[in-house]
Amino acid sequence: MSWWVHDAYQNGGVIYLFSWIFWVIFSIVLHELAHGWAAIACGDNTPRELGHITANPVVHMGWPSLIFFAVAGIAWGLMPTNPSRYRNERLGRVLVAAAGPMMNVVLAFLSLTGLAVWQWAVGTGRISPAEQTFTNTKIFLSVGGFLNLILACFNMLPVPPLDGSQVLAGVSRRLAAFYQRPEVQMYGLLVVLLIFFTTIDDPLQRGVRNASGRYVDWATELLLRTSGGKGA
Repeated sequence: MSWWVHDAYQNGGVIYLFSWIFWVIFSIVLHELAHGWAAIACGDNTPRELGHITANPVVHMGWPSLIFFAVAGIAWGLMPTNPSRYRNERLGRVLVAAAGPMMNVVLAFLSLTGLAVWQWAVGTGRISPAEQTFTNTKIFLSVGGFLNLILACFNMLPVPPLDGSQVLAGVSRRLAAFYQRPEVQMYGLLVVLLIFFTTIDDPLQRGVRNASGRYVDWATELLLRTSGGKGA
């Protein structure tokens, strides 16, 4: 198996590789900050007390995650929270867990909508960037949209330690007790790795890429119709 950095460079060049590195780190940092902001809103000041309300990726990801990302292309983050300090523990668990994936959905929406606006502006002649600038911007925004949708879908899987399991734990006490069992957490981590190296690399990627492309095409066409513009 070849190094992911080599594959990314071969498949998309420097801009694609840069976009992938930027969006992985940026998206994980904002994902974790969203957890922290939600926890604070729910009454838990642990993220602020432990110095995690920061834009520093080392704080959120840690050197092991960053090194593993450089080697294998996989990274993760962590936001310390204390559910016992939430004003409403069960509701707080749901809101805090869901905040991270929702941040990824927002980032995906902004990236893909930005791509549609970019294509509309260039296609109607409102701006006239160099061809390479047009292409590089498309790559950057499309990677941001695609990657954040992948992160949102992946994190909402109901498998510990992913956010989806924490949402369900907040909904059901029985599931909360089930997810807290050591053997469940251990096997959950193995399932997460299995899913990542199988589903993520094939059907989920294709589905997200197709959905992203359809949304950008729809949004671009909508802009063209509402503005009375025509594509180049």
